[in-house]
Amino acid sequence: MPIDITMPALSPTMEEGKLAKWHVKEGDSVSSGDVIAEIETDKATMEVEAVDEGKIGKIMVAEGTEGVKVNAVIAVLLQEGESADAVAAPKAAPASEAPKAEAPKAEAKAEEAKPAAAPAPAAQPAAAPAPTKSEGGKVFASPLARRLAKEAGIDVSTISGSGPKGRVVKSDVEAAKTGKVPLKAAASAPASASGGAAMAGGMTKAQVLALYPEGSYELVPNDGMRKVVAARLTESKQTVPHFYLTLDCKIDALLAAREQINAAAPKSKDGKPEYKLSVNDFVMKAWAVALQRVPAANATWAVDSILYHKRSDVAVAVAVPGGLFTPVVKSCDTKTLREISEEVKDLATRARGKKLAPHEYQGGASSVSNLGMFGIKEFGAVINPPHGTILAVGVGEERVYADKGEIKIGQFMTCTLSCDHRAVDGALGAEVLGVFKGLIENPVMMLA
Repeated sequence: MPIDITMPALSPTMEEGKLAKWHVKEGDSVSSGDVIAEIETDKATMEVEAVDEGKIGKIMVAEGTEGVKVNAVIAVLLQEGESADAVAAPKAAPASEAPKAEAPKAEAKAEEAKPAAAPAPAAQPAAAPAPTKSEGGKVFASPLARRLAKEAGIDVSTISGSGPKGRVVKSDVEAAKTGKVPLKAAASAPASASGGAAMAGGMTKAQVLALYPEGSYELVPNDGMRKVVAARLTESKQTVPHFYLTLDCKIDALLAAREQINAAAPKSKDGKPEYKLSVNDFVMKAWAVALQRVPAANATWAVDSILYHKRSDVAVAVAVPGGLFTPVVKSCDTKTLREISEEVKDLATRARGKKLAPHEYQGGASSVSNLGMFGIKEFGAVINPPHGTILAVGVGEERVYADKGEIKIGQFMTCTLSCDHRAVDGALGAEVLGVFKGLIENPVMMLA
């Protein structure tokens, strides 16, 4: 009996992905463990291996197809003695998920056949009837109009309908997109996190575009990563009660220790040092140790509970084209500075190539975001749910300071801790940040 090869769930939250590449073609024989395809999610490109052995009877999803649902059949594997004739036709998708191709085409033809005078004149927008709503508050609009409105980022309830009984049709959406007919205020309803994603500062995409002359900009659609980053961080700022704690750390001793350790690094065959520690490596170590010394701050909010983590799994923010990754250094407090340095470099390199496995960027209780290399002095970072905290690190710079009545010069960096007030309150956040400061200013204490 033919075996279905389905779209795998590469992470607990994955709902769909892109079939980036096939490594096999119809008729090829495969064995268990052979790489047959590459699946691209918002965060990574993962290889898919064959579980059974047999011959590829039919490829159901073409290479490059986006939005393939988890568990959807992507190919069929034939067992010994079976032929391609045994492959059943793919099952139709449920009505709610089936591609709406034919209906919009038929509807488009019907609407294009309407008299040109059917839409309300642009000069008399007030005369256009409002979209009729059912008792449940649903706006009457054609499926094609709904799809076009969604693609344009327009709330269909804000469009005045010119169809029968105020039904919103294709021409109404097109008029709204070009700004010929002003949009109404959206129906009053609490904005959800997902609904807010379709808005830009309270404006729809069409309203934003209407502010700028056509041809004065390039419109680049958001890819999967940017959409996920936008949705998660919007949700974070809307639902997580952030508060911020800032202090300055004197890093003269840290810089001296770093220079001494790097100078002692053994040389490879080509004469280059085998490792080179960065300031961020010290920051990662100090923050991980601080979370162990103040375990109540090593916490995440879990709705009706708080998780107090036994390990210091610290994520590090890595900028990549189109977004960012937060790969996690597991048990960061137990690792040496050299181990942390090598692991962060490896994770960052593979993150930029979208080669991280889900378990490498999921989990953790806190994050470190360092913009010092860009000359940023101070900033407040957005918490990456479900983390309870994120430490924002600024540039190390020479500053003048007072010490027992004397004017001195030293190296300082500003650090800001963002806390989820539900899990880490003000005094607790101040305590763990104070421990971090002590470790950074006296790096030898990280070893105590």
